[in-house]
Parts: sequence; C-alpha cells; structure tokens
Amino acid sequence: MENGGKQIMRKGNGTVYRIIVRSELSATYAVAFEGMEMETKGGDTVLTGEIIDQPHLYGILDRICGLGLELLSVQALPEDAHPGTGGKQEPKEPKP
Repeated sequence: MENGGKQIMRKGNGTVYRIIVRSELSATYAVAFEGMEMETKGGDTVLTGEIIDQPHLYGILDRICGLGLELLSVQALPEDAHPGTGGKQEPKEPKP
C-alpha cells in the first residue's frame, strides 16, 4: 500500500491505524475490536492498533458497519506511531 508514493508498512507486518466512530462505545465492544485500543473522546470512540493487511482493515470496517456505527475517520499513522500514544511523540530537545 502506498501513500503519496511512500510505503506505509510499519513495524511487524502491518500499519498502525486510527479509526474514529461516532458515539462512546462501552467496554463490551472491545471484543468486537480485539487487538485495538479503545479510547472515548468528546462523544466519539478512537480505535488504534496495528492492521496487518487490507483484508484485516476491511474486516474491521465491516464490523463497524454491521454494528450500525457511524464511521468518522480512518487514518494510517506515521511510522513512529505506537498504539496508545495517538501518534503523538514527546517533544524533542532543540539541537544546539
């Protein structure tokens, strides 16, 4: 898979994705999205985790549709992103 001519394969065999759905999902939904971290923010739920390939991604998207959830966003995160950090890094010290 490419993004602007740049490979987006990540550590392991997959790509870290952030998927956002409308509504705050309860912990009972965690089983449906096993392997993904769930975090609620401002009435939405953010799912973050490694997706190994396109069929895996489409499976998760089908699950979202099957549960009647509204998909808001699907984003492949930068190479240095890790689940649970929201793709954010600690600020680096300026170079002297």
